[in-house]
Amino acid sequence: MTSEIIPKQGDKIIKPEREIQLKNEIADELEIYKKYNEFGYELFDANGNKPISDEERKMMISQLEQKFKEVLDILRISRRIAKMLVNELLVGRFTKPPALTVFPNRKRVNNLIISQGIEVMSICSHHWLPISGTCTVAYIPGDYVIGLSKISRVVNWFARRPQIQEELGEQIADYLEELIKPQALGVVIKAKHYCMIARGVRGSEARSVMTTSVMRGLLMEEQSLRNEFVNLIQQ
Repeated sequence: MTSEIIPKQGDKIIKPEREIQLKNEIADELEIYKKYNEFGYELFDANGNKPISDEERKMMISQLEQKFKEVLDILRISRRIAKMLVNELLVGRFTKPPALTVFPNRKRVNNLIISQGIEVMSICSHHWLPISGTCTVAYIPGDYVIGLSKISRVVNWFARRPQIQEELGEQIADYLEELIKPQALGVVIKAKHYCMIARGVRGSEARSVMTTSVMRGLLMEEQSLRNEFVNLIQQ
């Protein structure tokens, strides 16, 4: 069976409108996610990544400005938010990974390296309200080490997408594990979810904190090391 060949223009899939409509109707019937939107662009997960050109981002902002104008006119509000979404809050969806350099572990460092207080600002993919908090990343190097500022850039790149906190920690851990291949890796995120504070149960802003942790390698396997890590970040 020959595979379907679809000509592309940037990230836009050049397909007849009727064909896109039919495929999306089939997706609706099968209760699966649609593959293309009404403009012919390929869809991908809210917390996924598909780098696009500066020109495409400008076009996206222009299209969003028109749509938001309609919404805000109905609400009788005059504001500009398209650039904020594309270039700031959701920028991790559309940009390449940050430029990173790893270094050989020449001194054979074999202890925990911990970076705390990394700011996390994200958006809940369910209600589109802020997730605000901090991230701690710890690792025991294998053959490579990475600068602490670079860890912050990785966290920010993944955070600037709509998502749930549980997946954010896993994504950060997967990326760093592949990049530096550490002996041990831990990612702990503590954040406030304004979808719970500003709506719904309306929890206390001071006390409504969600904590998630991801442990890999020796931090998963050795209880004593995990206890050391937890004690250090609580001090």
